[in-house]
Parts: sequence; C-alpha cells; structure tokens
Amino acid sequence: MDSMDASRAFVKDVKRLVIKVGTAVVTRADGRLALGRLGALCEQLKELNSQGFEVILVTSGAVGVGRQRLRFRRLVNSSFADLQKPQVELDGKACAAVGQNGLMALYDSLFSQLDVTSSQLLVTDANFRDPNFRLQLTDTVDALLALKVVPIFNENDAVSTRKAPYEDSSGIFWDNDSLAALLALELKADLLILLSDVEGLYSGPPSDPHSKLIHTYIKEKHQGEITFGDKSRVGRGGMTAKVKAAVYAAYAGIPVVITSGFVADNIIKVLQGQRIGTLFHENAHLWDSTKEVSGREMAVAARESSRRLQAITSHDRRKILLDVADALEANEELIKGENEADVAAAQQAGYERSLIARLALKPGKIASLAKSIRVLADMEDPIGCVLKKTELSDGLILEKTSSPLGVLLIVFESRPDALVQIASLAIRSGNGLLLKGGKEAKRSNAVLHKVITSAIPDKVGQKLIGLVTSRDDIPDLLKLDDVIDLVIPRGSNKLVSQIKESTKIPVLGHADGICHVYVDKSADMAMAKRIILDAKLDYPAACNAMETLLVHKDLVQTGGLNEFIVDLQVEGVTIFGGPRVSAVKELNIPEVQSFHHEYNSLACTVEIVDDVYAAIDHIHQHGSAHTDCIVAEDSTVVETFLRQVDSAAVFHNASTRFCDGARFGLGAEVGISTSRIHARGPVGVEGLLTTRWILRGSGQVVDGDRGVEYTHKEIPLSS
Repeated sequence: MDSMDASRAFVKDVKRLVIKVGTAVVTRADGRLALGRLGALCEQLKELNSQGFEVILVTSGAVGVGRQRLRFRRLVNSSFADLQKPQVELDGKACAAVGQNGLMALYDSLFSQLDVTSSQLLVTDANFRDPNFRLQLTDTVDALLALKVVPIFNENDAVSTRKAPYEDSSGIFWDNDSLAALLALELKADLLILLSDVEGLYSGPPSDPHSKLIHTYIKEKHQGEITFGDKSRVGRGGMTAKVKAAVYAAYAGIPVVITSGFVADNIIKVLQGQRIGTLFHENAHLWDSTKEVSGREMAVAARESSRRLQAITSHDRRKILLDVADALEANEELIKGENEADVAAAQQAGYERSLIARLALKPGKIASLAKSIRVLADMEDPIGCVLKKTELSDGLILEKTSSPLGVLLIVFESRPDALVQIASLAIRSGNGLLLKGGKEAKRSNAVLHKVITSAIPDKVGQKLIGLVTSRDDIPDLLKLDDVIDLVIPRGSNKLVSQIKESTKIPVLGHADGICHVYVDKSADMAMAKRIILDAKLDYPAACNAMETLLVHKDLVQTGGLNEFIVDLQVEGVTIFGGPRVSAVKELNIPEVQSFHHEYNSLACTVEIVDDVYAAIDHIHQHGSAHTDCIVAEDSTVVETFLRQVDSAAVFHNASTRFCDGARFGLGAEVGISTSRIHARGPVGVEGLLTTRWILRGSGQVVDGDRGVEYTHKEIPLSS
C-alpha cells in the first residue's frame, strides 16, 4: 500500500468492528452456499482476530440455504403426480429453521480449521424492546470478544413475530443490514462493514455503464441523485437497505463502508485505509468539493473539444501547435522553476537516481520540445486524408479516410517532457486527451498543462486536454470504456501490468525495455565500441538504452569481450555476467540473477553466445520485443538477424538509442509500443489514427443486388 487515503485515516483507531455479509455473498446463484467466498471471509476474520481486532459477524443466508434444502427434500418425497401440481412456495420460517443449522455448522467447521472459536447468537426484533436483554447482550459479547471468540449474529427468522421474513419491514430493525447497524451502536463498534455483491454504492444501477462508484456518500449531495436498481436476487432489500442502514449508523457516529464481498482481502484493505467501496461518515459533508470534476465528465468534455478541433481548418490546427511552442519558450523560466522544485522534493524524499534523471528538464530541453512541436506542425495534416479510393459501381465511390481515435488516457511516470510530446501529438491527430502524471512531477505537469491549454482557442476549448491529479481517479477512468478509446501507460513494468489487468479499454505500450546489442565476430571493433557505449551511456534511464550485451564466442579469444567490459567499467557501468561470462575467472564478473532485467541505470548484463542464431534465441527468450541491434559486417549474418528477431525495432550497426519518435521523424511520440496490433515501435501521429469509410453515391439502393453491377475498381488518389 503506497499511502492511506485521507478520508479513511480514522481506521487506524479502529479496534472493534461489525461485519455484515449478505445473502448474495453467502450463496451462489443456484442457492447453494458459496464455499470459496465463505472460506476467504473466515480467513480474513482469522487474520484480524490474530491482530487483536474485536470482530463481530452478522450473517444472512439461512433462509436461502434452508429453502434450497427443503426444495430438495420435497422433491425426494414427492410422487410424479405431486410434481405435476402447482408448487406452493415454502414457508420462510421453516426455511430459516433448517438453513440456520446448516449455515452455522459450516461457519463452525471453517473457523475450527483456522483455530478460531465462533459462537451463535440468534436475536429477534422483540428482544431489543427489553432493556435487560440489551445489557445482557453487551455483557455476553464483551466476554466472548475478551476470549477472542467471534460472535456470529443472525435474526432468528424461525420464531420472529414478523408476518414473513421478507415482507414485514417494521420494528426496531427490519433486516440483517439494519440489525448490523443496531449492533454497531449497541456494542459501541468503531466501524461497520457491509459486504455486498457489488463494489459499493453507484450513482445508478451498477450494470449501467454511465453509473459511477461513489467513494464517499454525502447525504446532502447524493440523497436525491442516486437511482437504485433492482433489489438483490436474494435477501430483502439489496443496496437500498444497505444505504438506509449505513446512513442510520454513520449519522449516529459509527463509520460505515459498503464494499464487495466477492473480492479477496477487501476487509483487510478497508482497515489499511485503502479507498475501496463507499464510505459513510458523519463528517463526510466537510470533505465535499463542489468543484470536483469526475473522470467521465473530463472524458466527455475532451471528446466534445476534439470534435470541435477536427471541425476547424488544417491551418488553424497548425497555428495551435505553433502557439503552444511559442508559449513553452515564453514560459521557460516558470517551467524550470517548478521542475527544479519537483527535483529537489524527489531528492529529499530519497527517490532513485534513475527516476530523478527522468524527472529533470535538462538545459535546452524546452527549446528542443518547442522545435519538435514546430516540426510536427509542418508535417502534412493527418486528419481526413483519403488513403484509398474505390469505384464500387458506376457513380458509387468509396473512400477510406484517416480519422482520430477519439479520447486517449495517458498514464505516465516521472517524465514531464512526455506531457508536452503527448499533448502536441493529440492536437495534431485531433484526439481528446486525459493525462495522469506521477506525483513526483506534480508541479512540472501542472505548469506545463496550464501553459499548453492556454494556447488552445476557445472555439476548441481548453478541456481538450484534461489533467488528472489524483491516482485514486485511475480505477474509475479505466472503467470508462464507453468514453475513453485507448490507454497508453508509460512507466514501470508494474504500472503497465496493473493497467492491462484493470481495464477493458485497449492498452498500447510496453512493459519492459530490455534492449540488446549483439556483437558478431565479423564486427568492426571500433564501431562496436562506439555503439555499445552510446547505447548504454547516452541516457541510461531511457527504455531504449542497452541492458544486455551479447558477444560472439570468438571475441573471447581475441580479447574483444575484455575490451568491451573494460570500456564500460571505465565509464562507471556496473557489469553483471551471464553464466558463461561469470565462468571466465580472469574477468571476475558477478553472475546476474535474471536476464530479464531492466536496469535503467549505469549497469548492464554481458553474456557470450555461440553465433547469431544463439543471439536470436537469447533475445526471444529474455528480451521484451522493444529494440535490438546487431553490429556485424557479414551480410548473411546481418540479414538473418534483421529478418528473424521479432522486436518492434531491429537495427544494424546503429545505437538502440535511435528508437525514438523524434529521431524517426515522427515529430514526437506518445510512447513505444511492443504490441502487435494497431501500432508497433515509436507511436507518433499515425499510431493515434484509425480509419473511416465515406461512400459517395447518386441515389443507389441495394434491392437484393438486382441491377447493380459491381466494378470494384481502384481509383488513383491523384484523381
């Protein structure tokens, strides 16, 4: 866990908590007990119990379990003739009596396996009308908790005076959600957790893609805005009942979190202060920010602005880019000041040197970025280009044209210069953009965003480019597959992997930059040394820097391997060896633990290979399909390497550092993709475009294709 959410800081003082698990969590869709979920629940309670928390469980599910068992029993005892008759619904109280026995037996068995003792307490609404009962209840629970016993509560529906367990909502409590809230107050709990079959409270039905998870419920704001969906498939009230109980407890001073019981360790995460589920708190209204703009609103606004951007002339789009370049240069001192503050804060916080290197805007960087933007502005307008023209039939012309993707979400770490490149590419390609940079570059990103958007005219709108400032917004943004068209993560392997696992939106990017340089026995040694040193030293923190040097076995005997290693060490590079290099005692090189390692610093791995085929196999097994290079003069070996290495970029006699959008003449890049779909390698303007089909006719109809003579004749684009 990186940090505790500010609104959840109160959990550090939680000692006693009530956990309510709903019927939809306890049972499967067929009515049988969900053994896996119950097992995971009991394991979490065991962990909390061992950590000193006082845990009280309120469970539903008895009626559902009993109904399933009694239906089976009735089926077994029925004749064929009986089964032909209309089936009378089973009595809810009888179901409760049968189900409670089975449910508690299961809890007892699960807890016994975990060396935890549990106890059963069945209560009815009538019990709570007796003051003596309430005092005795508190004494009993206190005694159980002192012995580290987990009390398990359920309403005793079998003997309840209600008309029917699922129909009568009168009384002091009316279901297990309200019972849990009542117990939290009676037993002076510090927190109430209501487990549901969804992640929390949404602004509308969770199945509605426009619904947004509400992280903190504010009665004054949300009470009239929420549209509840259908009640739970089982149980009494679904989310409506949970919200009613949560509001009741929260405004009586007991914080409440509604979260999913389907997700492992959610209870633990709540107690760690993670921002999951929906929090109900008596002070929630003090945390409200009326100026807060949701991720959905930002994405929709970016899409609307992108459509206005596409509608203006090519000349006007070019002018926006030129104005952005001018604005960057005019505000260079302001930008440098904010960036220096970020760098100083990162150094004080003890960040790694490689991250600080990526964070710093080096002298001349602003001028370089402005120059790249002007190059981009002078490129041919990519929007609406006719890529192919076909005559389908006489007078029926089909055009395939270039078109923006829509709205892009870019999540990047450390490098504020990436914000400038991405924003300029979005403007050139006509896309809307949401940007989320790393917290270490917070000041730099904020000032760059302000400078760039100030250059966008009102007829397009500054909301074309939105800046996301909180990492807590990312999970919600990754669910917006209806308004965000592409996610491009730029950062660590962990960042890219997490995003790929958390969204249905297409993701473009690379997780690692493990780039190789293979030096063949036919290589020009002086050239090889220049390329090796440049690939490692020019910018060690870059994703296109060399991480592994592969050397042909013959160069061990000629001294070439030793020369490469010495040259790198003289420049301060720490060398790690593969098994064959480490076995050469004269070199005294420590063996690397894994070839699949991205150093992002002055370090690299060196290994010996038998020939070009061994080098290719090594790259395929341990590389990341980013950029790989061969240094050789044997044309047969060179062509074998270039044809067979399956990477986004494959070079001959050139440093891996050339794999860059600006150096490729793309103007800039949003990142380097190792994907095999849509775009691969440095992604410039073309990688941010898709296609549209435009058909120009003169009244033609299909009519079963009668009377239509298809020609499918390709028309030269010059015509």
